Amino acid sequence: MSFIADLHVHSRYTRSASQEMGLDALARWAVRKGIDLIGTGDFTHPSYVQELQARLQPAEPGLFRLKGERHVRFLLTAEVAHVYRLKGRLRKLHIVIWAPSLQVVEKLNQALGQRADLSADGRPLLTFPADDLVKLVLDISQESVLVPAHIWSPISSLFGSASNFRSLEECFGEEAAQIFAVETGLSSDPPMNWRLSNLDRVAILSFSDAHSPSKLGREATVFAKRMPYQELVEAIKAKDRKRILSTIEFFPEEGKYYYDGHRKCGASLSPKETRYQGFRCPVCRRKVTVGVLHRVEDLADRPEGSLPPSAIPYQRLVPLEEIIALTLGKKPGSMAVMREYDRLIERGGSEFAILLTLPEEELRKLAWPRLVEGILRVREGKVRVVPGYDGVFGQIDLFGDPTKEEEGPIQLSLF
Repeated sequence: MSFIADLHVHSRYTRSASQEMGLDALARWAVRKGIDLIGTGDFTHPSYVQELQARLQPAEPGLFRLKGERHVRFLLTAEVAHVYRLKGRLRKLHIVIWAPSLQVVEKLNQALGQRADLSADGRPLLTFPADDLVKLVLDISQESVLVPAHIWSPISSLFGSASNFRSLEECFGEEAAQIFAVETGLSSDPPMNWRLSNLDRVAILSFSDAHSPSKLGREATVFAKRMPYQELVEAIKAKDRKRILSTIEFFPEEGKYYYDGHRKCGASLSPKETRYQGFRCPVCRRKVTVGVLHRVEDLADRPEGSLPPSAIPYQRLVPLEEIIALTLGKKPGSMAVMREYDRLIERGGSEFAILLTLPEEELRKLAWPRLVEGILRVREGKVRVVPGYDGVFGQIDLFGDPTKEEEGPIQLSLF
């Protein structure tokens, strides 16, 4: 039986996160989504650490469960934001840290607290280089893990246009060998990352970066079984496809930084169009935000369709809430959509069960025909997307003609 993990989330202590993001909501929504292992998020924040210490109890080694809740497991996680100058330019990137115990968390927070104000935000701001963070974290515990987050996001990521790193080694120096996994982010998927030979040695993982409960699991990683912390880490280091079954992905075009563009002017540009415009908005002539697809094309040393050895399979999904909204002609989060979402979860067991595993005949007992058609179209990859750009999410079209020449079907595949 598979075991689904989402190990990049936030708590209500992150400024941009929903106030609903507490341990109870994480556990409750994890059950609704079908997530078995979830990150705590924000273990660097002093107030949240007190909650973790008071409300979590050990389960399997290195994993925890919420007192009074049996099914969901927690892994201690936090995201930090780096902003610093290196080789004459400003660098901005986010890194997720996993810790094996609350004792390690306490030591990490003591060390980080000497260099940053941890109480200011659940995602603290660090002004020293990323390789120094690797040394600091691993000096405290070699069992801790550092995962560069949403590595293509233009604003704050390893390969994003704001940081402009071109390899793991350029960012982490001699500590690059300690980085053995990276996170795709919403605007990229594994095939885009496979075009970089520099990433062959690391595991390509996916997690949600959820700032509100309903966004949990929009991306996730599927393991073969529940494993204690150390075995989970070993499986990722080895890129063991017997233990890591797949990742669950957004359609990257739906991510809000897939294309280049300028949000204020409504200008959305392909990389070719951006180069033609001299990297300027065609409306106001200000610089555009260079998106993920453009950066991938800049750094790729392989053609599209490349498949490196030991690549982990993947599957693209559209969140159930969005499919319901499209079939009802309503906005996601509206009362009508959430009422139907609740009904389906109550009858279908979990979101991932409905989207991934329930047979068609069971779906037809559960939902009305147009919704079943939408779910099946997602499973089959019969989805069209107007690409997102400069902070604007892309637009999903499930019920248009997926064979139109101008935007053919985006195929869903394990590879």
